[in-house]
This record gives sequence, C-alpha cells and structure tokens, in this order.
Amino acid sequence: MRRLLRRGALLCLAAVLLTALLTGCGAAGKAGPEDPPEIPGMTFDTALPLQYADCFSAYSNADGYSLITVTDGRNYLVVPEDGAVPDKLPAGVIVLRQPLDRIYLAASSAMALFDAMDGLDAIRFSGTAVDSWYVENAVTAMNSGAILFAGKYSEPDYEKLLGEGCDLAVESTMILHAPEVQEKLEQLGIPVFIDCSSYESHPLGRTEWIKLYGVLLGRQEQAEAFFRQQASVLEEFADTESTGKTVAYFFINTAGQAVVRRSDDNVPQMIRIAGGEYIFKDLKNPNANSTSGSVTISMEEFYAAAKGADYLVYNATIDSPIGSVDDLLDKSGLFAEFEAVKNGNVFTTDKYLYQATDIVGELIADFHTMVTGGSDGDMTFLKHVD
Repeated sequence: MRRLLRRGALLCLAAVLLTALLTGCGAAGKAGPEDPPEIPGMTFDTALPLQYADCFSAYSNADGYSLITVTDGRNYLVVPEDGAVPDKLPAGVIVLRQPLDRIYLAASSAMALFDAMDGLDAIRFSGTAVDSWYVENAVTAMNSGAILFAGKYSEPDYEKLLGEGCDLAVESTMILHAPEVQEKLEQLGIPVFIDCSSYESHPLGRTEWIKLYGVLLGRQEQAEAFFRQQASVLEEFADTESTGKTVAYFFINTAGQAVVRRSDDNVPQMIRIAGGEYIFKDLKNPNANSTSGSVTISMEEFYAAAKGADYLVYNATIDSPIGSVDDLLDKSGLFAEFEAVKNGNVFTTDKYLYQATDIVGELIADFHTMVTGGSDGDMTFLKHVD
C-alpha cells in the first residue's frame, strides 16, 4: 500500500509539471520562465541573450557561476570546477558541477546540438541504441565505445551509470511519464536536467537550446557561433513574399487517419517563412490543454481540406519515408484525386529530420526551393517522390 501511495504522489508531481508546461512556453499566449531565484551572497548580472527561445533563461557572473531557469519551474546552478556550493541554496535549486563530461543523454533531440559545438566528448551514455541514431558522429562514437548505451529513458542501466561515474542525466519531457525513474536517478546522486525544447514555438527556438548546453559545458563561444550561422539562414528569407503555393505536411497513421500540424506549430511557420502557405489556415488541437503540435483528423477531413494543395509533404519523422507515389496510394486511394499527386508535386522528409535540431534552418531553405520550383538535389531534408 505504501508503494502505491508513493507512486500516486509521483504521478501527481508529474501532472503538476506537465500543467506547468501546458501553461508555459508551449501554449498559445505563452509565458517564458519565471525570474530566477535569489541566491544569498551571489549576483548574476549578465543575461544570456536569446533571439527565439522562450522556454529557458540563463544568467552568469564574473566568478564563473551560471543560473539556468526553465519554464517547467526547475532551476539549475552551474558551479565551476573549483567553485564552492553556496551554503544557503534556495530549496529546489539543482546543483550541476563542472566539468560535466560523463553525461547520460536520454533526450535524443539534443545529440545534434552537442555535436554541433564539438561536445560529444561530454556524453558518456546514450538512451538511444546505436542503430536508431542518424547523427553520424554519434554512431561513430558508440561504435568506438566512446559513448555507451545505458538503456532508454524509462529503463536506464543504473549499475552502469553509477559504475562509470555519470554526472548528469539529460532527459526529455518523456521522463515526466516515468517519475519513479527520475527519483531513482536523483537518489543515486545523479542530477536530472529536463530538456523542454520541444515546447518552443519558433522554428529556431529549439536550435537555440545549443546556447544552454554551451553554458553547461563551458562552450558558449562555439554554441553562439553555430547558432549565428543557423540564424543567418532564416535572415535570408526575412523579406520573402508569399508565392501563394499551398503545402500540406502530414503522415498517415496505422488507423488510416491523417496526422497534420496545427496552424501555429513551427513547421507551418517554416513553410510561411519560406514563401509558402500552409493548407490549414486555423487548425487547432481539439485538446485545448495539449502542447502537441500534431492533430489527428480523418482521411475524409484531410481530403476535403488538402485535395487542392499545390504540394504534399509526407512527414517521415515518425512513419517511414514513402519511396513512390504508389506507396502513398497504398495508404489511401483518395490520394489519386489530389492535385499535387496529379501534378507530380509530392515530397517526403528524410527520417533524420527529427534528430536534426541543429540545422532546422535548412528545412526552411528546402521549403523555399520546393515552392519556387527548384531541384530536390539542392535540398537537405526533402526528397521528390515520383
């Protein structure tokens, strides 16, 4: 009975954290992180400049300490290697002591960001098996033994993590569905950092989390340089006018339903930035409390809305890429009536896209190439389907 009560309490805590996220940066009318807590005897006078990310803030001082606050209400004090932990630390502030170089990375979307700032040497453990990685340098590191598989987020190999001296677990928000795992890690002395980047609404908001990881590793300059490069891709399209070309971005689930993106999600924003028009003008998630960018509709509803779309883009980040138009017709014969199918304007994403949080700006460039009639030979993530 005591165990059941304890598990119930953990699930309630997870629900509270999820509610914080739902009313935070991922929701319409979003609010960013709260002001950082005051730490007696310490002043943080330099704020990390952010252009697009809303789900975290970071502050530093001349002594090398950094304070990170995330929209889920968690606060992290990054302590330099030779620095002392303050005596009067506010309750709930999680201490992360540098160097952080034996990280358990269960948030797969962050791997590309670590890679982009040459930070893979800080990762010792992966929550994703080698055959599921699309980040080439991560595959190489795992094959060489530099990064070890230590179990997925819900079933970590605690013995391996302890034996190898894990100093930080970087988790996605999926850990909120397994609160007992988070508690166990913390009981073992392994601090847990929860990556909330998936709730960023701007296309480059998620990429800007590289700055946060730069703070953790002490590689701010590398992180900032890489982010500027990606931001410059977006700036190239700042004055792009709409082509009027409409785009449907979707996949078909195992039940034969179409899974699309809500109109204010980051993918439709990318399409608009690139000069296209997302086919769904005002599509919202029917669950008002959901932060998910995905909306599931019937094939008939999808047909009614997207039959006349100029372009169809099949989202293969969850499903497998389609190799031909026949693959699309196998999913539903209704596709034969779509204008994009008749006109040969069907594309599919690369499976790598969901792990490529570092170069999402390239997807905007791909959409622009597509709606202006360019060749898929110039694209990074999109491929034309015959």
